Amino acid sequence: MAETLRRTGLYDLHVERGARMVPFAGWEMPVQYPMGVMNEHLHTRDKAGLFDVGHMGQVLITPKDGDMESAALALETLIPASVLGLAQGRQRYGIFTNDSGGILDDLMFANRGDHFLLVVNAGCAEQDIAHLQTLDAVEVTPVTDRGLVALQGPRAEDALAALVPAVREMKFMDSQIHDWSGAELWISRSGYTGEDGFEISVPDAVLRDFARSLLENPDVAPIGLGARDSLRLEAGMPLYGHDMTVGVTPAQAALGWSIPKPRRDGGARAGGFPGAETVLKELADGPAKTRRGLRPEGRAPIREGVQIFAEETGGEALGQVCSGSFGPSVGGPVAMAILDASMPDGAKLWAELRGKRVPVILSELPFVTPSYKR
Repeated sequence: MAETLRRTGLYDLHVERGARMVPFAGWEMPVQYPMGVMNEHLHTRDKAGLFDVGHMGQVLITPKDGDMESAALALETLIPASVLGLAQGRQRYGIFTNDSGGILDDLMFANRGDHFLLVVNAGCAEQDIAHLQTLDAVEVTPVTDRGLVALQGPRAEDALAALVPAVREMKFMDSQIHDWSGAELWISRSGYTGEDGFEISVPDAVLRDFARSLLENPDVAPIGLGARDSLRLEAGMPLYGHDMTVGVTPAQAALGWSIPKPRRDGGARAGGFPGAETVLKELADGPAKTRRGLRPEGRAPIREGVQIFAEETGGEALGQVCSGSFGPSVGGPVAMAILDASMPDGAKLWAELRGKRVPVILSELPFVTPSYKR
């Protein structure tokens, strides 16, 4: 039987706007609009793009005893981040690890005063919720009556502030609740493009009206999954299922920064999460391999699965591309692969593309400089 795809609350708006819809993580999602992937990408970097991310999982974590400290410590048994150290009204990035130190998923978590709000990946949402439900100290409540949109780009603040003026005061990784036409919006200043912007959780009842109101601004265009992927790749951001998997550790994924000193060896709350021994030893010693940037020479992209070699002929593969595309903002192809951590940036390697090896240069990540509002 064919898979029954779910639809977000903005499906009709995508169709109305001429989007090409594709299956993605069990959902029917827009991959591009008539503007085309490259123009959508460049529009987001120059002005503002509106992304439907309603396929992502939103989850509320509430302490059963009313004590947020106990809820934070419970979450820290699954997430190697400082949940306890997160102030109210702020958000952080985290990961779920398994017993071997691999990555089950990555997520955002926000302190909402008397509960936490988590946003997890669509393809992992069901397993993540089950994982969270193993915690005795908290109630786990999936959010089922809201959509989620991301507004990204240098004009995102102006576009959103025209509807919700208070967002001008928000800084990167703030998480706040604001009113729009009597509806409660859950807004974080964050995103997945390397640009300033916001992620906005909107009640289903006003979701389409809110999206239409944003799109009435000539600076705002709807953006599909194609440009979302090239934008995050240029920004050096990993994608679950590609650059990180259950077989990839945080250090190998270059995500060690998400595990702060309190959770590392010698810290106040060291370890205590799945795979801690493996994860912390690798962070202390340094990984043998880690996620690196690649700039292929020429114009042809090297995509996921392409093997990387040290020489133009012969030899064993050093690794393979986990994400690769053309980078419209950098004017050429960009890629990432998990490779030897000791190789210097600027080293020349070779990618085997359609039976022929082409030169690639090991490059520092990210490929574009992020422009967050600190």
